[in-house]
Amino acid sequence: MSLDDLILTVFCWIDDELHTAHLDHLRQRGPQPLLADSEVITMELLGEFLGFDRDARLFWYFRQYHSAEFPALRLVHRTTFVRQAANLWRAKQLLQQRLADRLAGPASAWLIDSLPMPVCRFGRGGFCKGFRGQAAFGYDPVQKQAYYGFRLHLRTSRAGVILAYELAAADAADTAVAFDLRPPAGTTGIGDRNYWSPPVQAELAAVGVRLLAPYKSKRHDPEPARSRQLSGPRWRIETVGSQLTERYHVKRVWSRDLWHLCHRLIRKVLSHTVAVWVNITAGLQPLRFSASLAA
Repeated sequence: MSLDDLILTVFCWIDDELHTAHLDHLRQRGPQPLLADSEVITMELLGEFLGFDRDARLFWYFRQYHSAEFPALRLVHRTTFVRQAANLWRAKQLLQQRLADRLAGPASAWLIDSLPMPVCRFGRGGFCKGFRGQAAFGYDPVQKQAYYGFRLHLRTSRAGVILAYELAAADAADTAVAFDLRPPAGTTGIGDRNYWSPPVQAELAAVGVRLLAPYKSKRHDPEPARSRQLSGPRWRIETVGSQLTERYHVKRVWSRDLWHLCHRLIRKVLSHTVAVWVNITAGLQPLRFSASLAA
């Protein structure tokens, strides 16, 4: 579909969902903003999808090229737009939860993984003034280097829909954060070798959750055939992590405090979930985002 059609589709869905979830009257006092909340969220999500991860670039892009679709944008100052967008974080969080539950359906299988979100490199971590007491030193096995920052933990469906996410310090173990991703009872999840932990698996089994993972050491793996079988379905969540990194620039931490960082993360996850919904609605593969504007 064309970009104009995509804007209209996403705007109509957001406007309907805000009304259905009773989120269209959030303000109890004060004047109503010139831009509707559904317009602001639409621009945020599409801007993230197009790769505009900074608020200023996102705002000026839509003001220059799509002021016909959002006429009130000509009358709004950039800081007003950014402030209104940030104050809608809870609405965006609820929209993502509703849409993810709808897309995932009653499926009982899920995938779990994490990816690094560096604030700065290892050498500057001791001098970095940002996120003191919140970020920590960790290790990125892909880049094979230490860093200072966070890790984003994800739980997705087998189709690639983000069902839950959690931001934790870089030194937090994957197995420890698995509980915070709220896996529902009666379901089965698949993780990588970092999730091999018989005590944690036993704790999850006690509440009706089954977590499968290959043996922690590939070299000493007693069941390599089982490990290869478990690694097969994981390409979906690895693709989601790549999309969040490449298209949504989730590893670029522009924020200076945790509140704004969490808000930026919420809108990136919602944008990804809406992109999956658009593809499914159009009869495309859920994670083939390059086909969304070409179909």
